[in-house]
Amino acid sequence: MSKVKITLVPLEQADRNQFILDNQEAFKYGATVEFGLRDDHFEEDGEIISRSTIEQCIDNEESEVYRIVSDGKNVGGVIIQVDKETLRGDLEILFVSPHVHSCGIGYAAWQAIEEMHPEVKVWETVTPYFEKRNIHFYVNHCGFHIVEFYNSHHPDPNAPETERDSEDSDGMFRFQKVMDKQT
Repeated sequence: MSKVKITLVPLEQADRNQFILDNQEAFKYGATVEFGLRDDHFEEDGEIISRSTIEQCIDNEESEVYRIVSDGKNVGGVIIQVDKETLRGDLEILFVSPHVHSCGIGYAAWQAIEEMHPEVKVWETVTPYFEKRNIHFYVNHCGFHIVEFYNSHHPDPNAPETERDSEDSDGMFRFQKVMDKQT
């Protein structure tokens, strides 16, 4: 199997709106595959991930925002944060266009992120409990481990208080990847 060739290109302001729309399309696809059109997991206006959630990630001064480009086409995006003091990284958002799922693009993007930040000792991310494709991807392809399950009985301490207090808040898995300690 040949290795997929991708490039991570810093997000340009002119592409911001399309980046958000592409992100929402990818997240909505995952939910509708799992739940069909009866899904009640939407944040706002029929979207699994709200525009404001994505914009908060993009606008965070610590964020690095990239387009995943393959064969000259935008095929996804990624938002990461790296703490230079603690050497910890957060994968805030990683999405691949549903039109190119199962082509190795997400994994190639993750490998590129690790290569860009060899200083990171521990990576973390979260994904909803129903995103079986994501769980498979993070655990079986990227080497993450599930370390916590946030739900109404064990809320995410970093989530907004309104989400933490919700009795019907959806579950989220927290993943961690401890990087190889070899130098």
